[in-house]
Amino acid sequence: MSDRHVFEYALLRVVPRVERGECVNAGVLVYCRPKSYVAARTHLDEARLLALDPKADLPGVRAALRAVEKVCAGGDAAGQAAGDDAGRRFRWLIAPRSTIVQPGPVHTGLTADPAAETERLLELLVR
Repeated sequence: MSDRHVFEYALLRVVPRVERGECVNAGVLVYCRPKSYVAARTHLDEARLLALDPKADLPGVRAALRAVEKVCAGGDAAGQAAGDDAGRRFRWLIAPRSTIVQPGPVHTGLTADPAAETERLLELLVR
């Protein structure tokens, strides 16, 4: 029996000017149903974002990224999502939206350690 489990992940992208279609990867969402695990890790490269849009709302983007992390963490900080299970929180966060912080497509993989996978994906795809 394998100790690896299927997980899903999506990048969080900052799209400062939708009409241009340019984006900066700013985080990763990871969900592993067998482990009831959902987490987001973010890293905003402010210089890269400002290169795309010198007028980007940095405090607003930072706040949006923190909100995603709070929803994943659950508890009181998750607001209305506090009572939702990990899967519902992940599905809500990956739903398409037309805000400055948007989820990318969902991908899958196998992992024995979802928390380590979250860190690995952040380093590989965001930083």
